[in-house]
Amino acid sequence: MSTITIAGAAGRIGHAAAEAFVEAGWTVRGIARGTKLTQLPQGVEPVEADAFDQKAMIDACAGADIILHALNPASYAKWTEQVMPMAENVLAAAREAGATIMLPGNVYNFGTRIGMNTAEDASMHADTEKGRLRVDLEAMFEAASAEGVRTIVLRAGDYFGGPVDGSWLDLMIAKDLKKDRFTWPGRWDAPHAFAYMPDFARAFVRVAEKRDALPPFARLHFAGHTATGQQFHAAMEAAIGRPLKRGGVPWPMIRLIGLFNPVLREVAKMRYLWDVPHSLDNQRLEALIGAEPHTQLETALVESVAALGLDRA
Repeated sequence: MSTITIAGAAGRIGHAAAEAFVEAGWTVRGIARGTKLTQLPQGVEPVEADAFDQKAMIDACAGADIILHALNPASYAKWTEQVMPMAENVLAAAREAGATIMLPGNVYNFGTRIGMNTAEDASMHADTEKGRLRVDLEAMFEAASAEGVRTIVLRAGDYFGGPVDGSWLDLMIAKDLKKDRFTWPGRWDAPHAFAYMPDFARAFVRVAEKRDALPPFARLHFAGHTATGQQFHAAMEAAIGRPLKRGGVPWPMIRLIGLFNPVLREVAKMRYLWDVPHSLDNQRLEALIGAEPHTQLETALVESVAALGLDRA
């Protein structure tokens, strides 16, 4: 039986992945701190460690076959100071354990030039600080792969679904469902890439099981759902069974408040992803695992709304 240690196991990606790996019969250890240790899925062995303490991370990951790097800074405004130190500690832990690193990727790397059917080998033109950090992060792991530390990046669009909050779905799109209101952050006609967490997590399991067929450093794309605001709105109405008024996001006000609020300032910088049509090409992933796990959008929204209690009882 293989062992996976999930760094950030109480977060949105980590929690979903932990459930999927437990269901698949893996031994799963979940790294978290404080009260988050009590929030891990059933069947996960809790391990307390500070992601900024390299020795603690090495000890926590000892004996792992795979380390899933699902750590994220506590605040969207702390990426610059926290992303690379956490990743360096995960890398050190993987080197000591002889483990393969699995990394949930995002689309920030491609910047405003991202387009439809973006392939794994598409040029990276990061034009935001967060995008450049993601490029640097992947470059660090790619360099380490030449020294024997294998890494698999599985990239997806915006994550939603599961019982852990903090996604665009609960913070913006569906936050006013109880008032019969649906909010879309950008162009209503622009396709946008999404990943439903339970599907994404199951894809990680299937990739992990096929990891020996991959090169020392591999990038794979998870297509997930590609939907315009109009399509997402229609799916949400079908999911909750009633009409919803459409609303938008007051970006000028958010930018103004962002002058004093670091989090909103960083959110405003990523607005372009809601206006630039984009999707991900998953041919390389499906060549490895077969058809990617896929829950119909309406069903995914029914489950996501229920998991977070976003609608009226």
